[in-house]
Amino acid sequence: MEGSDVHEVDCARLGRRLPGLGKPPFSGALGQRIYEQISAEAWKQWETEAVIVMNHHGLSLADPAARRFLMKQMEEFLFGGAAGGARQERPPGS
Repeated sequence: MEGSDVHEVDCARLGRRLPGLGKPPFSGALGQRIYEQISAEAWKQWETEAVIVMNHHGLSLADPAARRFLMKQMEEFLFGGAAGGARQERPPGS
């Protein structure tokens, strides 16, 4: 696969070496950490989980507090190791 953007990571969520993301999902230290330590498969799991969390808690991403809450849940989901653990905390204003 010479010249491809695919790199492998030791995935912190899934506990094995897997293809990583093609680029950091967003800027900043957390985006870089995700790029270096989270597989594309685990990121896809988070995208599904994020929709569930937003719907479950009725989050509006226009609200900065809701965005912070979702980022905290994302970090717990990806690096905390508990599947589905992102839905256990309470959102802002509850």
